[in-house]
Amino acid sequence: MISRGMKGGAVGFVLGVGAVVVLGIVGDSMRGLFGASAAALSGDAEPPMMEVAAQSLAKKSMKSFGSASFDEGGLGSRGAGPGGGGMAPAPSAAAPVMAEMDDADAFAEQEKSEPPEPGAAAPTRAWFPETFLFEPLVVTDASGQATVPVRVPDRLTQWRVLALAHSRSGAQAGAVTSFAGTLPTYVDPVLPPFLRAGDTVRLPVQVVNTTDKEVVAALKVDVRGAQVEAGSRTVKVPARGSAVELVTVRAQGAGPVTVRASLGDADAVVRDFDVWATGQPVVQTRGGSLAAPRTLSLSMPTDAQAGSERVRLQVYPGALGVVRAELAAVERRPGDVTADAYALLLAGQAPTLLQALGETPDAAVLKALAQVAGQRVLRAARAPSVDVATRLAEGALAHPDNPVLARLGERLVDQVAKAQRPDGTCQGGEGWPLQRLLVATADCARTVRAAVGTDAGKQRASAFTARSAGVFERYLPQVKDGYTAAVLLAEGAVTGGVADALRTRVREAVKQGADGTASLSVEPGTVRADGQEPSVVEATAMAVLALQGDAKAPLADLGAFLLARYSPGQGWGDGQANRVGLRAALVLFREPLPAQVRVTLERDGKTVTEGTYDAKALREVLALEAAAPGSAGTHAWTVRAEPAVPGLGFSLALAATVPWKNEAKGGLELTVDGPKDARVGQLAEVRVVLGAPSFMPLVFQQELPAGVQVDTASLDALVSSGRIASWEVQDGLLSLRIAPRTQGAAPVQVAFRVLPTLAGTLQAGASRLDVPGQPGATSLLPPTTWAVR
Repeated sequence: MISRGMKGGAVGFVLGVGAVVVLGIVGDSMRGLFGASAAALSGDAEPPMMEVAAQSLAKKSMKSFGSASFDEGGLGSRGAGPGGGGMAPAPSAAAPVMAEMDDADAFAEQEKSEPPEPGAAAPTRAWFPETFLFEPLVVTDASGQATVPVRVPDRLTQWRVLALAHSRSGAQAGAVTSFAGTLPTYVDPVLPPFLRAGDTVRLPVQVVNTTDKEVVAALKVDVRGAQVEAGSRTVKVPARGSAVELVTVRAQGAGPVTVRASLGDADAVVRDFDVWATGQPVVQTRGGSLAAPRTLSLSMPTDAQAGSERVRLQVYPGALGVVRAELAAVERRPGDVTADAYALLLAGQAPTLLQALGETPDAAVLKALAQVAGQRVLRAARAPSVDVATRLAEGALAHPDNPVLARLGERLVDQVAKAQRPDGTCQGGEGWPLQRLLVATADCARTVRAAVGTDAGKQRASAFTARSAGVFERYLPQVKDGYTAAVLLAEGAVTGGVADALRTRVREAVKQGADGTASLSVEPGTVRADGQEPSVVEATAMAVLALQGDAKAPLADLGAFLLARYSPGQGWGDGQANRVGLRAALVLFREPLPAQVRVTLERDGKTVTEGTYDAKALREVLALEAAAPGSAGTHAWTVRAEPAVPGLGFSLALAATVPWKNEAKGGLELTVDGPKDARVGQLAEVRVVLGAPSFMPLVFQQELPAGVQVDTASLDALVSSGRIASWEVQDGLLSLRIAPRTQGAAPVQVAFRVLPTLAGTLQAGASRLDVPGQPGATSLLPPTTWAVR
């Protein structure tokens, strides 16, 4: 039973002796009055405890809104942060629950668990999870009963209790019941997900009376981070009724805002939201390795808006983290021949890699990955070209215990070996430049050397390598670019004096970046064996492989560039880039990481933020974000790790906003007319005129004022009429995509409707018109102000 609703209590069960219960509680996310009911389950009464049959409860997602965005291409300040409100946790007995407290009440300490004395102030509500309990193992005692103490959150809603149980003999039972989390009289401020600096809004504060008597009480609204006007007054609420009071709040600067509303001694609630800066975002980014303390110089414009400066430090995992992340993501990536071959190769090599890095492989997971990738590779290998054979052979050979794949790998290697021409080259065709032919020959040489498990394989590899070595020696003077030189070295195609000369060319092609990292540039016209242009990340990975063991090479800086550009979802790019990138990461960061690493970020010698990187959670990226007021101008930023770890890379981003300026480049013209007479709850129209050269696709973005919703029906009408190709609405941002126009067509004119939900003087944010893929073509309009009545 629930002994006390809002103030916490215990959930009780009457079951058979030794029965096992899976218990969870989730919120219905609706406010109202409901009667609490008790839950009772009956079951078999045999004494020994059984196995647990756990059923997970789906947690409802809670939308969050936030502070500064670090996306340089974005319009304004959006990101992760606290959303609609928090509450101090309601008192209860100690209990293990699946929920963490949000930041406690900013105005008062947490109250004691006892109910308030008559006349005492009510506890402050500030804890709002939607799912707060999941107990997969609750065992009844000798009398067949079990009690689970819980802390009931402060959300005023109907809570659903799900209990599943079974006994030793297999008898099963389950029940769903509910109880209400409510108060006789309560206050509920209705807050926006965000405001913008300079906004003045009239926030509704709802007071609800569920009793049979009229309530006359003092309503008080306090605000931290913004100014409030007329925050104190006396309200009268009729029996079984409600009242709405409006409180004026002025948001002067960017940052978090905390609102506390209290109704006499009956109720008090705390909710949070963020105020976004209204300026144009500016971002400075640096990266590096945590092998030693790194001091970097970052500059922010001197006219950065006060309160808009934020810093974010991300720490990326080393080799073990990369291997684990790749195993988790590789199967979900879009598949082509190269991606499938990489997945099969990773599944085959992962056991050895994981064991070398101190990890225990999951045989079932690797077997499933190998089966899926193997089926895809077998389909692609029915009639492969030599190029496809070089992609698939290594992955097939990585599974010697699978006779089908082992035979396939041998057949593919034999096909590649027979494709070598008398002059020593491999592949090639009409129109192929020498640079591509050399890279393709090196690919073939690597493939043939992958099958040397037999005497015949060794002889085949030796003959192929000898003939190809003559090719690279003859054409050494024509190898001008760093990428080709790196490929020849990385694939083990050259030795001796040829290797020394190519190593020098790779070092000369390495570029030191302003962020402290190093990368291998890719000259125009340079291609891989498949004819695709390699990315700078892939070229840098090749440089790492080419320069390993070279005391003159900036391997730490190259590794920092490589790690900072790794994405757990996409890796380093396509299958070819991921194959090379993983090889490079293993070369650089083969040493196991410490159990924990303390990471500290300092500005001018003073700590700004710090955190702990846990080696047990290597799939994750440690992200530290903090406000950084006073960062305008040039400052020295230091990133340090204790202990120092070469296998961790970091990315440091400093963001701020500056005043918007009118800007028009690339022949783009933009005009935006906001609503003339906006009223709360009434649709208003926004008109946009877009001018651009013909045959150009366009993207229009409009930052919306706080509390303004877009009428999606008007956007769908624009799509149906052909005026726009598609639309997207995010928190505070509307994006419209316009298809290219025919030559001589008139400027695009679109109109859509919006629905204001807050009254006041609100910043609409900036307007932007861009041509995708052409950074030099843009048109910007500074923010405007909407008056909503």
